[in-house]
Amino acid sequence: MPFMYLDSRIIFHENVTPIRNGLDYNKETVMKRQIVVLLGCLAMASCARYVPDPYADIPSARNVVLNSLFSDNMVLQHGKPIPVWGTADPGGKVVIVAGDEKVQSRVQEDGTWKAVLKPRPPGGPVTISVSGETTTILNDVLIGDVWVCSGQSNMEWPVGRVNDAEAEIAGAGFQRIRLFTVEQTPSEIPLADVPTTGWQICSPQTVADFSAVGYFFGRDIVLHHEIPIGLINTSWGGTPAEAWTSTGALKLHPDFQPTILKLEESLNKPQDERRPLTLAEWTAHVDGLDRGRSRWMRPGLDESDWQPITVPGLWESGPIGPYDGVVWFRKTVELPESWKGQDLALHLGPIDDLDSTYVNGVLIGSTAVYDAPRNYTVPSVLTGESPLQLTVRVMDWIGGGGFWGRTGSMVLKTAAGDSLPLAGEWVYKPGVPAKEVPVRADQNSPAALYNGMIHPLLSFPIRGAIWYQGESNAGQAYQYRTLFPLMITDWRNGWKQGDFPFYFVQLANYMEIRDLPGESDWAELREAQLLTQSLLPNTGMACIIDIGEADDIHPRNKQDVGKRLARIARHNVYGEDIPFSGPIFRRMEKEEGRIRLYFDHADGGLSAAGGGELRGFAVSGPDYRFVWADAWIEGGTVVVASPEIEDPVAVRYGWADNPVCNLINGAGLPASPFRTDDRRGVTQR
Repeated sequence: MPFMYLDSRIIFHENVTPIRNGLDYNKETVMKRQIVVLLGCLAMASCARYVPDPYADIPSARNVVLNSLFSDNMVLQHGKPIPVWGTADPGGKVVIVAGDEKVQSRVQEDGTWKAVLKPRPPGGPVTISVSGETTTILNDVLIGDVWVCSGQSNMEWPVGRVNDAEAEIAGAGFQRIRLFTVEQTPSEIPLADVPTTGWQICSPQTVADFSAVGYFFGRDIVLHHEIPIGLINTSWGGTPAEAWTSTGALKLHPDFQPTILKLEESLNKPQDERRPLTLAEWTAHVDGLDRGRSRWMRPGLDESDWQPITVPGLWESGPIGPYDGVVWFRKTVELPESWKGQDLALHLGPIDDLDSTYVNGVLIGSTAVYDAPRNYTVPSVLTGESPLQLTVRVMDWIGGGGFWGRTGSMVLKTAAGDSLPLAGEWVYKPGVPAKEVPVRADQNSPAALYNGMIHPLLSFPIRGAIWYQGESNAGQAYQYRTLFPLMITDWRNGWKQGDFPFYFVQLANYMEIRDLPGESDWAELREAQLLTQSLLPNTGMACIIDIGEADDIHPRNKQDVGKRLARIARHNVYGEDIPFSGPIFRRMEKEEGRIRLYFDHADGGLSAAGGGELRGFAVSGPDYRFVWADAWIEGGTVVVASPEIEDPVAVRYGWADNPVCNLINGAGLPASPFRTDDRRGVTQR
């Protein structure tokens, strides 16, 4: 049978002599050449299969330590490359094995190493080994979605202190939810690692001290979806947004640039000169600089150069304006004759942040918690004469400052229950501004919590973030319009994952219910949050204007907060076709003697919660004197009018610290407070 030989580009039939380039080839010559070619091809194939191990000659690393984010029971973000990193002695190699995947890394001269596993689909559990001279095994690792839970005390608030806490804890057995808490760590410089106890499986034994909002958010997702959920709680009560923002971002904001430049100047000093001050050293500096420290608490002081101020109220909303530092307050109280010589109870309400309170020049108490009511005893030895001289030294270094409770919380009482009101006119004088005080990073310092509690997380892939904060920035609500979007953008730049989902909670209703429409810094902060939602892509806001508590800045109903945040994620991230927002004001139309309001997210129709009349609407004429208005629903819109206003030009809804308002949509979600005017607010300077 005829056969064919192949030599490069030579093909011929038996008994046929081919000619190539004018040369004759016979069969024997071609066969020899074919053998050579075949052997060459086999050699090349063998070489192709052999890939030298670039780590073969590198010894196993010594003293391998994983970053604290990695532990048993963790959740790794699905669908993204998975970095694994840590420290070791320089020069050695670290080997990571996850299932059938193996990656290696050489330890750098600075003692750091990082290896990257391929993206994985949701599921697990997976076992991961990390080896140098010794091996660490990470067991029960799940692949799912990781959510960062951050903010101040209402995010920090634990499951063990919510409504029906015992039942909630008992029912918290969720193998697919894993919990991770970052220890509270302020820092002047960005940190690479965080102190923590590691990842824990969500159970009745582990959930009580975890963020309630974070847990209820994660629980609602796993009840509707099979995906594992990892929750990273990095929060700290009483902290402002600027503490959670990097120095690089804050330098772009004119209000914070001087502080950041001062911080950088201190960090540029030689190492032995920039040792962080201890609290005692720093306090001594403040006392030495405070112009009133040794004498402004004395009775009989000349107050002719002191200025009047009405309390309670954060000083940013009053005559002091935007100021951080020490401020002294004084008030003279005439005692009834029958009160003299008695022990008296002094109640001042909460003070932001730290107070030292004196009566007739004698220190009777001091508190360093911004939201704790100040309740002190005035001993009888100080009440034998009248009048009493009350002096309160207030230290506040960031955010709102001063007395911020209710009017009725400021009283002087006898044991029999008789009382004298203390709210109203006091006098004040600044002691030392923050700009004159040495920089010391605490939890309220700009960038301090970003450095210590966000920066260490930036290499860890996440699905998104939820945020509950704003109370500490209410005194600078207008500033929050730019600060909050800056912070969100800063986080997104740091994580390098694009515009990842960022969902936040609008401030709840809180403090006294006012009889008449008026101004409110809390309303302005809610407005700043609402504006942020419209300004930045892939953000969402959960309105909770219906579940706050007048007497408590920490509403115990954290279940609905978590559920409302989860509804946003379930719609935007997990693809459910559900309403996820309450009504949001879109536009207004003036009509004869009334104003018609149009809303987005009126899913299922507008109504008044619980039935009855709509409440919470105020209207004004051209003079912007607002009065309560009648409001009713017409064809998917709300119509607002008042017999007192002939030519209405503006409407406000829920515009108060603690508004009584009840507009909802068909899903029962409350409408966000809003205003149609853009008049200068109490926090706009």
